[in-house]
Amino acid sequence: MKYSVIAAMVAASLGLTGCGQSEQSQQQVKTETTAQNQGEAELGTFGVDLSAMDRSVDPGEDFFRYASGNWYDNFELPADKVRHGAFTVLRDRSQEQVKTIIDDIMAKENLNADEQMIHDYYTAYMDVESINKKGIEPIADVLDKIAAAENQQDLTRLFGNAWLYGNATPIYAGLWYNRLDPNEYQVSIGVGGLGLPDRDYYLSDQPRFKDIRTAYLKHIEQMLGFAKTENSSEKAKAILALETKIAEAQWPREKRRDRDLTLNQIERAELSDSYNGFDWDLYFEQTGLQAPQVNVTTPEPVKEVIKLISSEDMQIWKDYLAYHTISNNAGMLSQDVFQANFDFYGKTLNGQQEPRPRWKRALSQMSGTESLGFAIGKTYVKEYFPESSKEQMTELEENLRAALKKRIENLDWMGEETKKAAKEKLAAFRPKIGYPDEWIELDNIQITPDNLIANVRNLRKFFMQKDVQNELKPTDRERWGMTPQTVNAYYNSSFNEIVFPAAILQPPFFDPNADPAVNYGAIGAVIGHEMGHGFDDQGAKSDADGIQRNWWTEEDLKAFTDKVDQLDEQYSQYEPIEGNHVNGRLTLGENIGDVGGLSMAYEAYKLSLDGKEAPVIDGLTGDQRFFLAWAQVWREKRTQESLMNQLRADPHSPARYRTLAPRNLDAWYEAFDVKPGDAMYLAPEDRVKIW
Repeated sequence: MKYSVIAAMVAASLGLTGCGQSEQSQQQVKTETTAQNQGEAELGTFGVDLSAMDRSVDPGEDFFRYASGNWYDNFELPADKVRHGAFTVLRDRSQEQVKTIIDDIMAKENLNADEQMIHDYYTAYMDVESINKKGIEPIADVLDKIAAAENQQDLTRLFGNAWLYGNATPIYAGLWYNRLDPNEYQVSIGVGGLGLPDRDYYLSDQPRFKDIRTAYLKHIEQMLGFAKTENSSEKAKAILALETKIAEAQWPREKRRDRDLTLNQIERAELSDSYNGFDWDLYFEQTGLQAPQVNVTTPEPVKEVIKLISSEDMQIWKDYLAYHTISNNAGMLSQDVFQANFDFYGKTLNGQQEPRPRWKRALSQMSGTESLGFAIGKTYVKEYFPESSKEQMTELEENLRAALKKRIENLDWMGEETKKAAKEKLAAFRPKIGYPDEWIELDNIQITPDNLIANVRNLRKFFMQKDVQNELKPTDRERWGMTPQTVNAYYNSSFNEIVFPAAILQPPFFDPNADPAVNYGAIGAVIGHEMGHGFDDQGAKSDADGIQRNWWTEEDLKAFTDKVDQLDEQYSQYEPIEGNHVNGRLTLGENIGDVGGLSMAYEAYKLSLDGKEAPVIDGLTGDQRFFLAWAQVWREKRTQESLMNQLRADPHSPARYRTLAPRNLDAWYEAFDVKPGDAMYLAPEDRVKIW
């Protein structure tokens, strides 16, 4: 769950809306809200969906199927989705809630400034007829600039303007925090520019990836055809060859997440000497960013890409930029362009059979942090986030903090010196719950009802100008990396903060009327997960003030590393697709977050009982309800194609294996009587207990 000051715009797609489905879903939201107001748990009688369970399966044989097997066998994945689970349910609900807000605005008169922008943006997005008439004309100005490029300077300008035009750039730069002084901003530089999810898609010999590359060639050719590009077949081959060279230059993802390797600070004035062959001043001129210090996250790949920029034929780079400009903007162009893009990125790459309804894609794009997301969020929290939920969440967070403190004090592998530093970091954790205390003001942004591309660019300019205005000032610790209507959470190591937007604080994660065991097993473990990121293999490299430094004794760091390696090995044994295992090193931070967060939440749950025995409900003990809540939060069904993408490019393990995190807790074995010989059984010495 990553935070970025320069947040990427959420990619949107085009389609037709279905009003009947929207009205039905809105009524469901109202019914669920009424149930909560009446003091009833939304799921079952106490917050767990018992009908989802397959009680014929022994929990020690397959805990995922025991908790959710009946649901998994009978749930049919909707044609417009590549995955479905608790997160999907909440995201759909959040979008229905936002849709109600938008519908109210569309029907109102005398709108305020924020409402008028929302009204006009949504109108522009939903005007299918006008968009279809325009074809690719809205991006003709960018395509003309690309076609007119004659030299390296022109190419550098195009790379530097990728943030505005939505095309690709093999070198990216954006504002970030100085990891050695979180009170300062600096510019972070790295390598990107691929059209496929990960370098493995270019380099692997597996038949699946070879087939993807063949389909990608046809897709590039088709997209170039919309610009009436000559020799598009040959140009597609040259583009794929160029992207393959970029992929070869990139580090593997597991290497890119190593915070020691990606901390390479130099003065901006030294860039031209250390990374010569590229006009950095001209590049930065396109954004206006002036921060005097930069961090080059991947030094060798940046140098290799600079060589490619100089050595590859200018026409290949121009074709590359033209293709990505069309593809990356396809969601805002005519239906034929969108459909061609969806056929590859949706169907072929992810197994999605149909696009999402157009209104959902509109709301996704509007809800981003660098769109109108906070303007919408103001109304969202008024309508759907009661202050009582924030108070309960605050109490839960403090209980989790107390539980982790107790666990740190009782660690048998950590010495007192390191424990002292760990507890200082824990005490300094700053929680942000629900919504910002200070709302960003969206002033002087031109949004019109008849020009979607212009609206998007004007918003991008506004946020880039805001970064330029603030980059030499102290960092803004009140800024949020997610909007309130976002179903997610994150830990920001530079500010040592844990952030929980309002939208995630709903069932099945959080239900004010659910059994406490359920809330601790669900949202409690999510809180613990985010706290755990402060102490995972990378988060543990920053101290209480967010400064990246080693606060460990040599002996304790060795003990920690041994445990981390053990968890890496455990998850690397999981094989979701034959021949394709979970990347235990890439997913390590999230796995530590899961195992540690679950341990903290269980400790907090026990503390909340104050020595009393939890009641048995529907034949389930408190501990059983706790672990079932965790398992059902991670129940999920997804396409094989999207699962492969996750294995290669996502730092999170597949949901089925996140369900199995309790294998490392002794209490889970006792709760479900898991014995040696059971498939899920781990010997005590193999259970990874870090936090």
